[in-house]
Amino acid sequence: MSGSQPMSGNQPLCSRFTFVAFASLAELQTLLFIVFLIIDLFTVGGNLIIICLTWVTPSLHTPMCFFLANLSFLEMCCITSVVPQMLVHLLMENKTIGVGGCAAQMSMFTILGLTECCLLAAMAYNHFVAICYPLHYALHMGPQVCLKLAAASWTTGVVVESVQTTWIFTLPFCGTGKIQHFFCDIMPVVKLACVDTSRNEIVMFAVSVLFIMSPCVLILCSYVRIFVTILIIPSAVGRRKAFSTCSHILVVSLFYGTALFTYLQPKTAHTPETDKATALMYTVVTPALNPVIYTLKNKEVKEAFQRVTQRNSLRQMA
Repeated sequence: MSGSQPMSGNQPLCSRFTFVAFASLAELQTLLFIVFLIIDLFTVGGNLIIICLTWVTPSLHTPMCFFLANLSFLEMCCITSVVPQMLVHLLMENKTIGVGGCAAQMSMFTILGLTECCLLAAMAYNHFVAICYPLHYALHMGPQVCLKLAAASWTTGVVVESVQTTWIFTLPFCGTGKIQHFFCDIMPVVKLACVDTSRNEIVMFAVSVLFIMSPCVLILCSYVRIFVTILIIPSAVGRRKAFSTCSHILVVSLFYGTALFTYLQPKTAHTPETDKATALMYTVVTPALNPVIYTLKNKEVKEAFQRVTQRNSLRQMA
């Protein structure tokens, strides 16, 4: 049994949790370690390149690139909050974590996740203004506005998810303390509570609807207006150019597709297999794809990257 201590009844309270996500894949754990390590290094490196490019390239000092740098920082932190511990556990027999460590991991991951929801909505608004009101873009998306939108995204994530995580960890956890997952996600942890959690589930569902669906609705409304505006552009070249700036919708689809599937399902609909599969998508795959999508689809970022690499090549040749 995971570390436990007596409680008032006959059931022991857990002081440590054990991850058993890859227990049935013991012979593949070394291979999984190599695969996830490569993805982790690629993701951190790719997002770090975007942040550095945005910092050192004056032509990228734009609202969209400001939000993109924030998104890259979020993705870097998100994968770092989950994957390094998973890598360690893939090589160790002892795959445990203390309740305090579990609470810290859940708090960090959920804060980053909700902040990303809000930031994606801010990016959609930026795109909406750029396409639908180009003459007013400089007025509506000045530096102060961008800073306020980013600050509001971070504040919402920190406040809402700190409160929610604190409330979850007021629950008593008992039994074997085995988490059918590879990190401390909300529903796998709540399942370990030895009290009725129906009230908690209702509140968590309401929080998910309000703070995940609201940004999603704003994004959908923005893109409906964007697509309508693009379709009435008389020039075919103009339409293609406007559509080429819509790579943001790919990131939104990847992120929200898995997030909505995970956090808007009732507890009874969750299974360990689906939880692990969708969690791998939004903790590992999506952060890794973001640098690829933005460097391949964003003309400004791609050109800045090419200029920097060419400049470095010339310096080495000199």
